[in-house]
Amino acid sequence: MPKRPSRCSNTTAVAAGSSPGSTASIAGIATPSLAGTDLTVPKRSFLFLQGVCSPFFQRLARQLVADGHRVTKVQFAGGDIAYWSRHGGPAYRFREALEALPAFLAELRERHAVTDQVVFGDQRPVHRAAIRSARADGVRNHVLEEGYFRPFWITLEREGVNGHSLLPQNAAWFRDVAPTLPPPARPTRFRSPFRVRATHDVLYHLAGLANPVLFPRYRNHAPVTAPVEYAGYLKRFAQLRRWKPRDARRIERLTAGRAPYFVLPLQLNSDAQIRDHSPFSGMPEVIDYVMASFAREAPSDSRLCIKNHPLDMGLIDYAGLIGRLERHYGLEGRITYLESGDLNVLLKGAAGTITVNSTSGIVALEHRCPTIALSRPIYCLDGLTFKGPLDAFWRQPPPPQDDLFHCFHKTVMHTVQLNGGFYCRPGIDLALTHVVRRLEAEVSPLEALL
Repeated sequence: MPKRPSRCSNTTAVAAGSSPGSTASIAGIATPSLAGTDLTVPKRSFLFLQGVCSPFFQRLARQLVADGHRVTKVQFAGGDIAYWSRHGGPAYRFREALEALPAFLAELRERHAVTDQVVFGDQRPVHRAAIRSARADGVRNHVLEEGYFRPFWITLEREGVNGHSLLPQNAAWFRDVAPTLPPPARPTRFRSPFRVRATHDVLYHLAGLANPVLFPRYRNHAPVTAPVEYAGYLKRFAQLRRWKPRDARRIERLTAGRAPYFVLPLQLNSDAQIRDHSPFSGMPEVIDYVMASFAREAPSDSRLCIKNHPLDMGLIDYAGLIGRLERHYGLEGRITYLESGDLNVLLKGAAGTITVNSTSGIVALEHRCPTIALSRPIYCLDGLTFKGPLDAFWRQPPPPQDDLFHCFHKTVMHTVQLNGGFYCRPGIDLALTHVVRRLEAEVSPLEALL
């Protein structure tokens, strides 16, 4: 096979942990010297792209290397360097414009005989084209994400998650498959303090201060910069102490009252689920759409409870927006807005739940609460979620079918959920055992069923 010309020119590519004398340029890529190394062909060759802001990816790589696989990493930002270890395998810095990434990755995949590509999230700009080009080259994609069922689970799917999941949106398929599967295992529980996750996030972005020098063309996938995000969190969390007693009283009045009420749990405005997997531009548009429909068609004695996401940054004045829309649509006295509170308590007595594609929809289904999804999440199945228009949902929406939810839950847990977490040590320890075994498998449990 003739040697391809280099497609990685002008791109810094340095093997992690190696000295300048230990690399040699091959077709424009600095490649670790093979002198004194074991040339036995590894069982699998993994290419890691961006991971979660935690030690999870570097520990996963070390485990795969210890098992005899080859691992190669692409660094896109200073935080990627900070959360990588030379023991996880060589790392290469991508410093060019995003348009050059597919060719750069294709060259790496060829040079390292890559068989598998591992990413966290399938909607980051650096991952979208990478997933498509890897698939075209016959390389398997493994996409990690937060769990569909929480808090003790993570998601691992091949080729895509959420709106790109391989799970069929066919209720009959779940009914046929579930009886052939073993009962879901009980999760090993662990405590994952928010401060641990926050610390990792801060350290990752502090390392990103070097981006203008090391990665001048890198643009973070998040629409909000870290300093703005942290300032928002500090302000909002300082106010929660005042909001919690007020919200507890509002929840008590709502759940103890005779009036039926519907729940709209907000998603993060910056969430890829909204930006990339829904017809809405952001949560303000969702709120307007839902409140307009509620004003038109909901029973006059019903209420609408809008609850903010617990990790919202506080950059949007939802209370002010909802107050203006309340007056605009003539809904005074029929809207309850919550900054805090237990969603499970609300859902137990709710007449229905409205979501775009949040995992809160799954929580609602677990409570047998009638649910409508305004997009196409994995649980958008006939018999689980309401299939008509939102205007028709407000009057006697049907509850989810218990037997179908049982089949859905059993199948999803068996195929794409793994016990563990990404941030705290106990969660990572637990996840590694399952993730490594799943990555090493020739066929995933979902592919076997399909």
